[in-house]
Amino acid sequence: MQSTTKAKLSFMMFLEFFIWGGWFVTLGTFLSNNLSASGGEIGQAFSTQSWGAIIAPFIIGLIADRYFNAEKILGVLHIIGAVLMYQLSNAESFDVFYPYVLGYMIAYMPTLALVNSVSFNQMDDPAKDFPLIRVWGTVGWIAAGWIISLGFKWDSLQNIEGGALKNTFLMVAIASAVLGIFSFLLPATPPSNKGNKSASISEILGLEALGLLKDKNFLVFFISSILICIPLAFYYQNLSPFLTELEVENSTAWASAGQISEVLFMLLLPFFFKKYGFKKTILIGMLAWVIRYVLFAYGNSDGLFIMLISGILLHGICYDFFFVSGQIYTDSKAGEKYKSSAQGLITLATYGVGMLVGFKIAGMITDKFVIEGGGHVWESIWIYPAGFAVVVLIIFALLFKNEEIEYK
Repeated sequence: MQSTTKAKLSFMMFLEFFIWGGWFVTLGTFLSNNLSASGGEIGQAFSTQSWGAIIAPFIIGLIADRYFNAEKILGVLHIIGAVLMYQLSNAESFDVFYPYVLGYMIAYMPTLALVNSVSFNQMDDPAKDFPLIRVWGTVGWIAAGWIISLGFKWDSLQNIEGGALKNTFLMVAIASAVLGIFSFLLPATPPSNKGNKSASISEILGLEALGLLKDKNFLVFFISSILICIPLAFYYQNLSPFLTELEVENSTAWASAGQISEVLFMLLLPFFFKKYGFKKTILIGMLAWVIRYVLFAYGNSDGLFIMLISGILLHGICYDFFFVSGQIYTDSKAGEKYKSSAQGLITLATYGVGMLVGFKIAGMITDKFVIEGGGHVWESIWIYPAGFAVVVLIIFALLFKNEEIEYK
């Protein structure tokens, strides 16, 4: 791959995840403080990610794979996203905010697949080249958090009260417009199935891979993947409001420590996978979910800040050891014919159905523990995702039989 192409793809990945991290992390705090949204409404806003994930395969399968170059669709979607982000910055009530954020996520979620398509189309050795490109996405997410916290201090306790977090939407609108225009300068990525315009809905959604559920082990993994999204939803929805209510300064920068650990544990994953195998690696990941939320529940008092940061740093184990290991497992079970369909099915089940249910439950439970006059009983809230994670861990440990998975 030419160095110019590598630089373009790296910049594309940086902006792609800078855009997501630039508003999604602080969304709960913004809605609670600026729009006086309830926990249920905040969960409703976060669940737009799930609706976007459910609709994304239609956009990719019906349009991107058959009619237009991926980089051009990427550009158009991010320009649309820039307009919607600008509208979000001006919303003064949740009722006005929600339609715009729903439209935005419907436009944004397909771009996650499109940036991968543009990248893979330029690579002779994806296993070697892609991680070096994709890591810039994580850097972009971290950079967004640092700019919010350490640069402009929009998430400082004083500025939050003054409504400064609305500036995150303006920042993302600018970044989205830049990526939208820049996308037209990316290497051409023609439609992969231009001659096949009669694909079925089952092909588009990855439902052809449903046959894999006949395998008991895969069925157990599939159900566990959906259920683990319930505690994951608590993390995404409540981390920023949690840190803000505890008066943690630079909370968005502290939250980005989870992405830093994600990079570290991604490098350690091959070691754990080869030494302990798939089942034990997954169980280590699930156990980390339990520990994380216990740390959050009992580390929310003076002098226990290290417990909160430790819980955030566990994000790398929680995410990599379950989701990335799961992608490897799914790939090994699918075979050549259903590789793409199987990955699409898992994405639809987790970020679509699983997270949709998770955000609904997280919103209901968060509302249950509101303190009169403001704030939440966080100890009670965090025990719920810890309990959910224990249930998933037990299900997986008892029902999943040891299985040798080749890891390259």
